[in-house]
Amino acid sequence: MNRLLSHIQNNDYDRPTLLIDVDQVETNYNKLKSGMPAAHIHYAVKSNPHPEILKRLTTLGSRFDAASIGEIDMCLLAGAEPAHISFGNTVKRVQDIELAYAKGIDLFAADAEEELEKIARHAPNSKVFIRILIRSTEAEWPLSRKFGCSSSYAVPLMKYATELGLTPVGLSFHVGSQTRHPHMWLDSLDSVSAIWQHAQEEGFGLWLLNIGGGFPAYYGVDITPPEEYGAAIMAAVRERFEGVEYIMAEPGRGMVGNAGCIAAEVLLVSRKTPGDPVRWVYLNIGRFSGLAETEGEAIKYQFVVPGKELSETSECIIAGPTCDSADVLYEDNKVQLPVDLKAGDKFIIKSCGAYTSTYSTVAFNGFPPLRVEVI
Repeated sequence: MNRLLSHIQNNDYDRPTLLIDVDQVETNYNKLKSGMPAAHIHYAVKSNPHPEILKRLTTLGSRFDAASIGEIDMCLLAGAEPAHISFGNTVKRVQDIELAYAKGIDLFAADAEEELEKIARHAPNSKVFIRILIRSTEAEWPLSRKFGCSSSYAVPLMKYATELGLTPVGLSFHVGSQTRHPHMWLDSLDSVSAIWQHAQEEGFGLWLLNIGGGFPAYYGVDITPPEEYGAAIMAAVRERFEGVEYIMAEPGRGMVGNAGCIAAEVLLVSRKTPGDPVRWVYLNIGRFSGLAETEGEAIKYQFVVPGKELSETSECIIAGPTCDSADVLYEDNKVQLPVDLKAGDKFIIKSCGAYTSTYSTVAFNGFPPLRVEVI
């Protein structure tokens, strides 16, 4: 992180720019792998698909979770083996299933009958894992009800997959992004282990468990270090699941979050009425140019104003530059910023390596997309 901060302070940027330190990605990978050496890390490509990140992770032995044919192609271009890529999106275009299968991908996620039918028709004899709906977690960025089937539906889907000529090999779930400590996984693991046991009793020789993501990045609130985090999760899995031969982990945020910082700029500091104690600070980056995870003020980024680290501070509301009233980053959770902050000041947003460049719009209001550079 210090390397990124120093680089931004010593350079000027004419538009919001995400700076990535790929060496930090390697450090993160090695730490997590040391905590869970028996697991297979399938990096969640959606968190940041920059080619240099994918290349580095490939050289380290990482595998990949892809959500589209575009991500599959990026992984293959980075040198990944088809057998090391899972198509983890449960909502896939028929043509993309065909293309993935033609490229050697034969491991697919599903959570519905029609999805199994699509896979059976366009990727015959493939392996599938059934995604389970996790209803309640302590994640800061929950995944709600969009993905996964109910616990009672999992075994019927496995039976249907078998009838279609597919091989159901396991289960997957996701505790939600930014789950800060391992103990927050335990209820989910208990729920999924009951389904696993039921499937085994029904004669399914499951051997793959995809524990998904949830591995956290630091945003100013304590998190469990990655080595300890991974070891605790693996111990909890081993206590609850019999017959698991292949454990998939899909870190995204925890792999690249602290490997990126955004160089931004203050556009305006204002008050809504004279003497208002709360200032509005408008940046040249907002929710539509990479900071979508400030939706509901869920992910609370940390900030640095170079040269003013020791200045007196007061409460501020932070907003983006667009003419959209939804482009407000933090209002309920006001941010302490220097009282002498002014337009033109450099503004650094920390731990932005995940889910920023991929969330940036093409040109909403005519503002350019988030630029990305590797240092």
